[in-house]
Parts: sequence; structure tokens; C-alpha cells
Amino acid sequence: MSELRLASEKRLRIFSGRAFPELAEQVASELGIPLTPTSAYDFANGEIFVRFEESVRGSDAFVIQSHANPVNKQIMEQLIMVDALKRASAKRITVVAPFYGYARQDKKHRGREPITARLMADLFKTAGADRLMCVDLHTSQIQGFFNGPVDHLFALPLLANYVGSKVDRSRLTIVSPDSGRVRVAERWSDILGGCPIAFIHKTRDPRIPNESTTGRVVGDVQGQTCVVIDDMIDTAGTITKAVDALFNEGASEVIVAATHAVLSGPAVERLKNSRVSEVVVTDTLPIAEESRFDRLTVLPIAPLLGRAIREVFEDGSVTSLFDGLS
Repeated sequence: MSELRLASEKRLRIFSGRAFPELAEQVASELGIPLTPTSAYDFANGEIFVRFEESVRGSDAFVIQSHANPVNKQIMEQLIMVDALKRASAKRITVVAPFYGYARQDKKHRGREPITARLMADLFKTAGADRLMCVDLHTSQIQGFFNGPVDHLFALPLLANYVGSKVDRSRLTIVSPDSGRVRVAERWSDILGGCPIAFIHKTRDPRIPNESTTGRVVGDVQGQTCVVIDDMIDTAGTITKAVDALFNEGASEVIVAATHAVLSGPAVERLKNSRVSEVVVTDTLPIAEESRFDRLTVLPIAPLLGRAIREVFEDGSVTSLFDGLS
């Protein structure tokens, strides 16, 4: 039996792109295996070259790449890695994209617009991917864009359990920054014992990226500790406007919790200058040292990715990791 197990372990391979190798190393450590040695470099004109330094024939390959800035380069590198694995006769290839690029372009707002989230799925399928694994997709419908299995992982239990350990739950309200995330707020409430929820009425001009107009708070937040939840913090405009709206309605404290810390442009300064008491995120994306600040808490996502990869490799149940969530 031990010999069979050893042979099985040899077929599990973890590969890392260059966007966030530290995360891939942490995932490999969770699984108790090393990363497969990979050579990758850029040509003078920006083209990417990738070569694996060991045989990958017959392996169950997991290619980890966070679609961090510059997004297009990281996506292209992951596509090239998938193509190289297919041509090297890997048995099964799973694209692990903790943050899935272009996820916000999941539908047409007006005519003559792309659905780039679908294009992304098509590109990975064409490159040779058999499976996708992502954390907190912007919308669940993206799962249907890929013609194959998609493991949609949730950071909600990780974030909610941390927040729940820090606050008085009797004075806690979960706040969705818009009406579209009310269902997610309800899941937070379920985990945290049925605390009340509220949401903020928000309008957005589809012609202007990264900008929204925050309206009224729907729900009673007077004297409450409010947790504003979202899938990502990009420029932090929506989040900081929500924080201001909640304090204007009498909230006593506001915490922000989000899975993906994109933190583009003015995000860090906006958060530093806001009245938010803590910003809780995960490390699905690399966070530069200059983007870290005293009120930022970063929770590790590697244990979740490691458990999910093990379930897939052993033909177990990824859904079992999130029993109780629907």
C-alpha cells in the first residue's frame, strides 16, 4: 500500500507562474511536495518563454497563477504553461487562478461590448486546461463559461470566522455594498449566528470604470458594528463611500472584509484616510510592502487551495469543504 501511495504522490505536480510564487510555495508546502522546477523568462520584445525542468508525462498538473497587475502578462504566461504541459503529455491540467482576471466583464452592459470573462475560459480550454479552480468569482455565472469542471472556492468561512472572533456579535450588522451581494451577506449572517443585514443602494455608469455613486443605506445600522463585505477592493472608491454612508447613518464602527486585495491606484490612501477600523483580505493576490498599512489584516488562502487540490487529486469532494454554504 505504501508503494502505491508513493507512486500516486509522484503524479501530483504543482507549477507556479511568476506572478506570486510565494503563494504556490505555500500551497506546495500544505501538500507536502516541492514545486516542479520551471524556467521562465521574457524575450526583449516581451514574449514569454516557459520550460519545465522535469518530465511531467502522466502527471496531474496544477498550474497556480494569480492574475495580478500586469494582468495580461500573467494570464498569457499561465496559458503558455498550460500549452507546454499539454504538449509534454500531462494527464490532467488544472488551472488554479485564485483571482480570475476579467471577471467583472461577465456580461454586456450595452451593445458592441465583449464578454471577456467568457473569452478567458475559452482561451484556457483551447490551451489544454481540463479544469479551473478559482476563489470567489465576481459572479457565479462564470462557472458556466468553461466547458469542463470548475471548482469555485469560497473564502467566506475564513473571513467570517476571523471577523466573528473580533467583534461583539450582538451588535453586528453585515452590509452589502450593493443589492447584488445581499445573498452573500445572508451567508455571512448564517455563519455568524443570524445577525441582521443591510445594503447600500448604489448606481454605476457603465461608461466610467471604477466609479459609483453611493445612495442611501437600506437597513438600521444605528449604534451597530458594520462589516462591509465584497469580493474585491480595487480602487476602494465604492468601499470608502459605503463606509462614509454607514457612519452618516449612525454606525459606531465599520470593518471591511474582501477576498481579493487588488488595491489599484489611490486605494491604499483612500483606505488609510477613511474611518474604517480594519480592512480584512486574503492573499489571493500579492500585496506589496508599500501597500500594507496598520489596519490591514491579510489571511492566508494557501490552506484552502491545498485542501481543494488534494480533494481533486484524490477524486474527493471539493463541495464538502463548504458544507452549509449554498
